[in-house]
Amino acid sequence: MVSNPLPAVARRLATQRWVMRMAPVVLWLERVVRRVSGGKRGILDVAGLPSIEITVMGRKTGLPRTTSLLYVPHDENFLVLGSNWGSVKHPVWSANLRAASTASVRTKSERLEVTVTEITGADRKRAWDLAVEFWPGYEMEYELSGGREFRIFELRRV
Repeated sequence: MVSNPLPAVARRLATQRWVMRMAPVVLWLERVVRRVSGGKRGILDVAGLPSIEITVMGRKTGLPRTTSLLYVPHDENFLVLGSNWGSVKHPVWSANLRAASTASVRTKSERLEVTVTEITGADRKRAWDLAVEFWPGYEMEYELSGGREFRIFELRRV
């Protein structure tokens, strides 16, 4: 069986600064692919990368907010990082997750409830190292952000 070369290509491209300027195109493609697939797939899935849709209550509105993200597999759980494409600001979804204890996740056709834990301290360093090994682009995004410490969350299956 031939393995999919796209994840390796995507990981290599993710270390290139010019790719960050492509964020609006990637986000638009993500919405289109999610709509066409009935929410089961996103552009990252097409590229052979793990993605999830996270739905969490808005911390101000109390309304459900959904966002698609790359995740780092961590045993049977998910690590998500608030890199925000290397922006100096934290992504809004990370503030909502920080305020929540639970969320729902959709990965392909599976929907599940998760508990939300922000990873800090010594555990954060281990999670960061795992994330960078999985997705080398996080280091470049960290530099672009001016050294902003990305929020890292573990989403554990309930």
